[in-house]
Amino acid sequence: MDFTNKNVVITGGTTGIGLATAKAFINAGASVWITGRNAENLQKARAEINNPKLITVLSDTSKIEDISILEKAVAESGNKLDVLFLNAGIATFEPIEKVTEANFDAQFNTNVKGHFFTLQKLLPHLADGAAVVFTSSTVATAANSGASIYSATKGALNKIAQISANELAGRKIRVNIVSPGPILTPGLENAVPSEAKAFLAQATALQRLGDPDEIAKTVLFLASDAASFITGTEIIADGGYLNYALK
Repeated sequence: MDFTNKNVVITGGTTGIGLATAKAFINAGASVWITGRNAENLQKARAEINNPKLITVLSDTSKIEDISILEKAVAESGNKLDVLFLNAGIATFEPIEKVTEANFDAQFNTNVKGHFFTLQKLLPHLADGAAVVFTSSTVATAANSGASIYSATKGALNKIAQISANELAGRKIRVNIVSPGPILTPGLENAVPSEAKAFLAQATALQRLGDPDEIAKTVLFLASDAASFITGTEIIADGGYLNYALK
């Protein structure tokens, strides 16, 4: 897929799926902004990609004032955006009786409020015919113990994406969702113990964890002209996790 002269914004682009997708877009010719809330991680991502087409923006998706920093960076570039990949996310897994207000707010602020207002603030900077992709998760459909808040954030995100697809259709802006299953990312490494990762791998039909590069390819497809008649749709990239787990 060719994204030469295209402009892409990726929130949460310093590690995992976001970093893999940034690399893929740059390899396809795009100029890419990535955001992150950690300056050290942004510097590491810049060094790893090592390409002048990469622009890094220190911006915490959960904070409206930081979203404005991203908007300003895009506005000052003078470029319209062809792709917006709303990918930043956090997760805490614990039973309902142990959920704190702080954990509840942190997940909703990053996973829901952050994406909603990033989309809102960047709407004037999206080119007509642009593509928006949300990172959701299979947890929006599954009912895994310990994932009540994280699952709720992704369910809310899916509905925002679907309504956005209808509201933005007049500008020929397509909005879609990619819902990964268990993917071997730093986020997964930090969130679950080794035995849980082994269980997740065995719970997929393909009997393995996914790779961030595999999700990146799905995002590039949704953002490309090859998906020109696809909007308001969720693509589940989970190695058969949902079907296999329920068989």
